Amino acid sequence: MATTSHNPPPLFFFLLLLSLPSLLAAGGSIHSLLVSHGLPAGLLPRSVRDFSLDPSTGLLSVRLDRACRADYDRSPVHFDRVVEANLTYGSLSAVTGLSQEELFLWLPVKEISVADQKSGVISFDIGVARKQLSASVFENPPDCQPEESGIGYNDILEGGFQKKDQ
Repeated sequence: MATTSHNPPPLFFFLLLLSLPSLLAAGGSIHSLLVSHGLPAGLLPRSVRDFSLDPSTGLLSVRLDRACRADYDRSPVHFDRVVEANLTYGSLSAVTGLSQEELFLWLPVKEISVADQKSGVISFDIGVARKQLSASVFENPPDCQPEESGIGYNDILEGGFQKKDQ
């Protein structure tokens, strides 16, 4: 009796190869996900509790234990408990939950992008200006210190001027 072998079609292997980076990133850390999308690992702090990525829309949602502050090359950055953005290769756009201090003002970060990997420059859109920094500043995830006031930029926008219960 002759046996027939069923070889999977080449299209199956092609689709599997295309989805492999997303499958690997889904089981890894947020920092490895950023690197797999052409962004430095240190854009988000070490204290990320969990994250989710909607592959159909690119919406990345990152949850931290609490709002916190990190310093990048003497530039303070505030992270809300939830940071969201649209993730594409080399870019985080429509960012919420992230603000940067400039001249004593906290300004929301709207977009983070690396236009050219070889340039070593990362660009931040803070609404009123674009700021460029060396990507090397963001190689390692920073430690994030708890916020003393308990009030973040998005809380102010939503009228949260009263101190939150701890």
